[in-house]
Formats: sequence, C-alpha cells, structure tokens
Amino acid sequence: MKYYFYLSMSAKEFMPYYQGKASSIVVLSESGKRIQFPAMHLRSFLVSNGIHGRFCLETQNNKFLSIKKINM
Repeated sequence: MKYYFYLSMSAKEFMPYYQGKASSIVVLSESGKRIQFPAMHLRSFLVSNGIHGRFCLETQNNKFLSIKKINM
C-alpha cells in the first residue's frame, strides 16, 4: 500500500526524533488516514532547514517497506 503525505518540520522540531528521544512520527495522508512509522526513516531527508516536501510511504501488511521524497 502507498501513502502520500506532506511534511514540513524545522530542524529544531525534528531534533527529538533525530536524537532518539522520540521514536515514532504520525502524519496525515492525503487520503485522510493517520500513519505512524519510525522517525528514523526520515533522517536521510533532513537538511539544514528541516524536512519539507511530499513523500510516498510504502508498506506491506502494515510493515514499512520504503519512503521516497516526491519531486514536484
């Protein structure tokens, strides 16, 4: 299953996830479904001003498969 969502989070807001003080992040998909997944999967998208953009999260049987940033 693929879930599409937008995320806009400053580097300061992401810091607890980056440091491991918070482990899961919850986003609202474009279809209106709440999606929870390990925040560590977003680390590769972190830049100096945070994490911003549209993403596609892919799962199978409710297990994480991949996450990709969608260029617009």
